[in-house]
Amino acid sequence: MREFVVGTRKSKLALIQTNGVIKQLREAGVEHPIRIKEIDTMGDQRLNVSLPQLGGGGVFLEEIERELIDQEIDFAVHSLKDIPAELPTGLTIASIPEREDHRDALLHKDGLGLVELPAGAVVGTSSVRRVAQLKKQRPDIETKWIRGPIDSRIDQMLEGNYDAIVLAMAGLNRLAIGQDLITEQLDAETFLPAMGQGALAIECRKSDLEVIGMLGKINDDNAMKAALSERKFSNHFEEGEQAPIGAYAYVEGDVVHLHGMVMNTTGATAIEHKASGTEIDAVAREVAETLIENGALEIIAAVNEELEQNAQ
Repeated sequence: MREFVVGTRKSKLALIQTNGVIKQLREAGVEHPIRIKEIDTMGDQRLNVSLPQLGGGGVFLEEIERELIDQEIDFAVHSLKDIPAELPTGLTIASIPEREDHRDALLHKDGLGLVELPAGAVVGTSSVRRVAQLKKQRPDIETKWIRGPIDSRIDQMLEGNYDAIVLAMAGLNRLAIGQDLITEQLDAETFLPAMGQGALAIECRKSDLEVIGMLGKINDDNAMKAALSERKFSNHFEEGEQAPIGAYAYVEGDVVHLHGMVMNTTGATAIEHKASGTEIDAVAREVAETLIENGALEIIAAVNEELEQNAQ
């Protein structure tokens, strides 16, 4: 019986996610031996550098995808939001299990919500998207970059380096930490998450039909449909990986509902649109093209220029 090797980052969250996928495969009847291989990525090695300076979510994938292509591993478990729109040649997302909570959360040690934070409060985040949405709602607060594992970020807040921090609900739930510090679960209607937030993506080689068949056992059709609509929306913005772009889709019956947004870095300029329909491509195209008609590409170009200047 073939042994499968699954690749993952070394972080506590990544290992919990990977072990969770293995558990789901076991529950689905997969009996093959599965071995975990921990892989260092550039994003994990350079925690003192902000994600926009490193190059975005793809910095958590390159080393893992190289091992997939070289057949050192058979599949890999990622956070979907870390995966760029275009995959390397020969690779595919074979499965997206049931999605965790898609929302962002505000954590504050004294129980204050976003509107209750005093002027000048320092909020830690590693996301340009979160900065823009925080600034849109509270232009009087200060944002500050924060990196590192989730438990480390919580510790940094408790030590007084930040008054509050924004983290993904999915990570907090999977790690089962920080629940008592969550003061607000930020509604996607007013605080859009990153594309794919809360969802896991299991990547493998297109040619490995045995692995594809195995991973299909734990695919959630609605999660896959929603994720594909978010990714197809993002495909319309090839230069926008670092820009404040948010999207969230959910499925009701045969209908997919998609909400997309593009902002500048301060949140002062924001355009958004919603669409619903049974055809993923059409829904994603309507949302993206409406944003483009209203100046999204110009906003993205200005954001990219601003981030490039800040990185110098």
